[in-house]
Amino acid sequence: MPDDTTAQSRAERYLPGLAILRRYERGWLRGDLVAGAVLTALLIPAGMGYAEVAGLPPVTGLYATVVPLLVYAVVGPSRILVLGPDSSLAPIIAAAIIPLAAFDSERVALAAVLSIEVGIVLVVAGLLRLGFVTDLLSKPIRIGYLNGIALVVVLSQLPKILGFGVEGEKPLDEIVDLVQGIVGGEVEWLPTTIGVVCLALILAIRHWRKSVPGVLFAVVGAIIVVLVFGLTDEVPVVGAMPQGLPQMDLSGVDVNDVVHLFGPAVGIALIAFADTSVLSRTFAARGGYTVNSNQEMAAIGVANIANGMLSGFAVSASSSRTPVAEQSGARTQLTSVVGAALILVFLFVAPGITAYLPSAALAAVVIAAATSLVSVRGVVDLFRVNWVEGALSIAAFLGVALLGVLQGIVVAIALSFVAFINLAWRPYRTELGRVPGVRGYHDITRYPEAEHIEGVLIVRFDAPLFFANGTIFDNYVKGKVREARKAGRTLHTVILAAEPIVGIDATAVDELVELDDYLLAHDITLILAELKDPVRDQLAKYNLMRDGQPRFDDSRFAPTTGAKIDEITGQWRSDIGPLPPPDDSR
Repeated sequence: MPDDTTAQSRAERYLPGLAILRRYERGWLRGDLVAGAVLTALLIPAGMGYAEVAGLPPVTGLYATVVPLLVYAVVGPSRILVLGPDSSLAPIIAAAIIPLAAFDSERVALAAVLSIEVGIVLVVAGLLRLGFVTDLLSKPIRIGYLNGIALVVVLSQLPKILGFGVEGEKPLDEIVDLVQGIVGGEVEWLPTTIGVVCLALILAIRHWRKSVPGVLFAVVGAIIVVLVFGLTDEVPVVGAMPQGLPQMDLSGVDVNDVVHLFGPAVGIALIAFADTSVLSRTFAARGGYTVNSNQEMAAIGVANIANGMLSGFAVSASSSRTPVAEQSGARTQLTSVVGAALILVFLFVAPGITAYLPSAALAAVVIAAATSLVSVRGVVDLFRVNWVEGALSIAAFLGVALLGVLQGIVVAIALSFVAFINLAWRPYRTELGRVPGVRGYHDITRYPEAEHIEGVLIVRFDAPLFFANGTIFDNYVKGKVREARKAGRTLHTVILAAEPIVGIDATAVDELVELDDYLLAHDITLILAELKDPVRDQLAKYNLMRDGQPRFDDSRFAPTTGAKIDEITGQWRSDIGPLPPPDDSR
């Protein structure tokens, strides 16, 4: 049987919060308590606001805040990561559950089931060590997708500020309805004024001093205005929260609903972990520790399962509240526990205070948070560096704006594959030459002084060879051979500097064979230099033959391009000196 030390080590591995508790230092306590109190000022309005974006009663946002904070504090590997309702997930949740239910109670049950499914997907993926799948969403795609989500969130909240409803289901339809309502004089100026003032206050304080909780000032100020001037009958208000915690109630949910929600659950799981993974690694690096991505994935899954059990909805790490916790002095998971405890105090002691909170003020909180998702500069930078990545980002944005949130996920993932195929399909390829006085063989487009080796053409193809680029590779090398012959060069050898080629599939092998036949027909030998051993082994498995002999025997491979050139020329390079002696002083 394992000894106590082994059991304790295993418990700390799977319950990192317990490990931190055992090593907790007294000097951390003040920072954790202060950060937890400051964090609560954001957690309550943000949770309520994102619940409304998700099409749910505001109180469910508080349930969906308390449970993940407490669960993740125990099972999560990050010390200060703040889990909770998020602006990037709320529109997806709404798109998944609203078509299935018209009443709040039914939507709450569906959202809970969806959260449980998201959690199960994440836990299973974590156990299978699939943490790498977040790479399916490349940076350009994520920028475009989050810009689209920000648009969806803002459009969902503007009617609450302007005081009239819209019927459009997609962003463009909502924009048309909003413009028509404004032009038609449907704007209610009192809630609009409250909402605009709150939004301006939050953004101004954020710009002036990020460490100050502008959301708290805006929300408290709006409550005081409504209370003092008796405006509860003049402006829409959030309403009082029910006291205490909910009971799990999945009545009305059938098997068809569970099946229907599975697709959105996978998409939400992917988005949730992609956001959380980046945030978790960033703050772990700042704190001088590391997090295991698979453990992180499973921890978020457990938090979502527990959340669904108490009528919450799917959550992820918050990119707005986590920095606030860090800036306020958070050192450990105790910050999240304090925040959850204070929300519980609110739910049991003062749930009626939200009866004076204007819906417009809450909408301003959500809009302010959504603006943090927008990255126009990111898109501009992408176009500046690589127009293809910029175009992919715009396409992901349009996928959300034109097709909808759920369809936008599919578009985003599909575009990520397109981005990969594009990079591998049309990789950088070039001819290499010898640069006097410089070791190695280099790109002749970067070094105009590079010299050709008599009788030899050296080419490089910077990608694995597979079905999508095999023909491009074949045509490129043939084209360079024709160019050389047209320029009067007599070739007897083509050297492929093959170090960047990390894989080759059956289709590409056929193209390689065709290229070899073409070169042999012109009395040119193809040499593969610096080909990695696993790729060479893979090539050998195809058992390629020509005239009863192995097509690619040992003579067709070279350890380096330079070694083959030395063999062909029969001499060492004389334009470079010997390697410098090692520096023993270091």
